[in-house]
Amino acid sequence: MLSPGLLLLADSRLPAGGHAHSGGAERAIASGAVHDVPSLERFLRGRLHTAGVLAAALAAAARAAAADEGPGWELLDEEADARTASPAQRAASRTQGRLLLRVARRVWPAEALEELARRTPSPHHPVALGVAAYAAGATAGEAALAAAYHAVSGPATAAVRLLGLDPVAVHALLAALGPDLAAVAERAHPPCSWAELPACSAPALDLLAEQHARAEVRLFVS
Repeated sequence: MLSPGLLLLADSRLPAGGHAHSGGAERAIASGAVHDVPSLERFLRGRLHTAGVLAAALAAAARAAAADEGPGWELLDEEADARTASPAQRAASRTQGRLLLRVARRVWPAEALEELARRTPSPHHPVALGVAAYAAGATAGEAALAAAYHAVSGPATAAVRLLGLDPVAVHALLAALGPDLAAVAERAHPPCSWAELPACSAPALDLLAEQHARAEVRLFVS
């Protein structure tokens, strides 16, 4: 049975600022790379199997660290920096991590979250997600699954808003990604050591993030 904490962490209505980020979808749409449901599917699959894989692994490792079973949060945060080439993506991840940490401290009061706030006030989002999962009673595998889901659900929602796509068709696309989500979460669990963290490269996402950061007009922060 999935823990209630996982459901809350994956809920887009959790007031942690995720609605303000498109995960690169806004710039991909502006460039014409994403323009309909099939092109959105290609974008989401690519994002899931690169940035999503890393996020899932970091979240699982952070959940384990909260239970003193893995590498420390500061080290994981540094590894997230090293594996995120784009300064704009690093900034967006830390912004989302800070907001999630703020919300999680109120929703699931726990010493682990307070300790993370003392050590790393603006952690990368997957690190904050992993520690929040621990406080919410979710497992490392569930933390990985939540991170993988966030990697595609945010961009999918942004595409509905920006392109006026049929929301039912987009949710059907997310449902079709279910096996991929499970595979990514399974790859991230059990949590690996810092030396075994994936380092998937997504140069197109890096370029889109940097272009978006310089755009004069934009609806989403990232």
